[in-house]
Amino acid sequence: MAYPSNAPAPIDPVKLDRLAEVAIKVGLQLQPGQDLVMTAPVAALPLVRRIAEHAYKAGAGLVTPIFSDEELTLARYHHASDASFDRAAGWLYEGMAKAYAGNAARLAVVGDNPMLLSGEDPSRVARANKANSMAYQPALEKIAGFDINWNLVAYPNASWARQMFPDDPEDIAVGKLADAIFSASRVDTDGAVEKWEAHNAALLSRCDWLNGHDFQSLHFRGPGTDLTVGLADGHEWMGGASTAKNGITCNPNIPTEEVFTTPHAQRTEGHVRSTKPLSHQGTLIDGIEVRFEGGRIVEAKATRGEEVLKKVLDTDEGARRLGEVALVPHSSPISKSGLLFYNTLFDENAACHIALGQCYAKCFRDGTTLTPEQIAERGGNKSFIHIDWMIGSDRIDIDGVAKDGGRVPVMRQGEWA
Repeated sequence: MAYPSNAPAPIDPVKLDRLAEVAIKVGLQLQPGQDLVMTAPVAALPLVRRIAEHAYKAGAGLVTPIFSDEELTLARYHHASDASFDRAAGWLYEGMAKAYAGNAARLAVVGDNPMLLSGEDPSRVARANKANSMAYQPALEKIAGFDINWNLVAYPNASWARQMFPDDPEDIAVGKLADAIFSASRVDTDGAVEKWEAHNAALLSRCDWLNGHDFQSLHFRGPGTDLTVGLADGHEWMGGASTAKNGITCNPNIPTEEVFTTPHAQRTEGHVRSTKPLSHQGTLIDGIEVRFEGGRIVEAKATRGEEVLKKVLDTDEGARRLGEVALVPHSSPISKSGLLFYNTLFDENAACHIALGQCYAKCFRDGTTLTPEQIAERGGNKSFIHIDWMIGSDRIDIDGVAKDGGRVPVMRQGEWA
């Protein structure tokens, strides 16, 4: 017997159930007997219940939900001692890492108000984020190393909807956000699992083409941008469904429109300007312009949120270097929606992007067998952060540069060439 939805009226319960089914069958391909660790906002309980139901139908061993709450988060900023902001629940993350070491799958439901901390002290936000990132490292290494099958999906939380559609009544805003999530996640019509199979095949063909060329670097050109991103030695392009070290093929991000790989941490040169705002921990960072030398950001500014950007860049040695480069056509469904989601899971799928910080170990040939030292030798970056920001648009051209210096058009005016 299915649980009642308990979702607000503007959220279609049939599509919500499809999203839960896709999260388990496509996002995780959860295996019989496999445990699942799930994090989510309290507001996303209707989706969490559906996911748990589909997980147990798929044979899950144990589903363990861990909830967060916006009011509890704000209570810390309004009432906690200053010393609180240099602490994090390391014991919790150690437990999660232990679960992943035992082959538990990981699922995160996102949906919190992206501007929740916009009115709080930026230095406290930065300190709390740094403490959290350091404590989370044991668990993050299992995820970034692709040891396990993991997945992200989104729930249309009312506080998020109000940020996106501030001129609409709350129920209308929630309905609009729900429709946008369902459409981008390919669950707005029947046959969602089959649609994902076709989409994954299309992304795989892009990866095969790029891997066949084995470019040494990518050259981005456009307004405010002349950037050469050197690619890591033995890099491999991935996108859509990928196979984790535990042998399970999963779709880490739902939605996804990108193909991505690992840059070389020492080989990015030039300057680049962001094409969309970055929403980071409650702060909107817009008009980002940075310059790279020897793979490292040596100059950085922003028209909005510059102080937060600079604190991010000072997180650790790897925070000023790239851990990911991703290609997304300007005609992607999320781009065509014209919406700014203030959420990286969606906004990164509207445009080509780069990510500061930690690389993905899986984006190397034989990546599942490489040690951290071997990944570093090939140019993989290490950091406590991994933050994507958009540099693509319909005015950006990209060339692949071969080892002999030859150039191949990859994108023209934001579309595959």
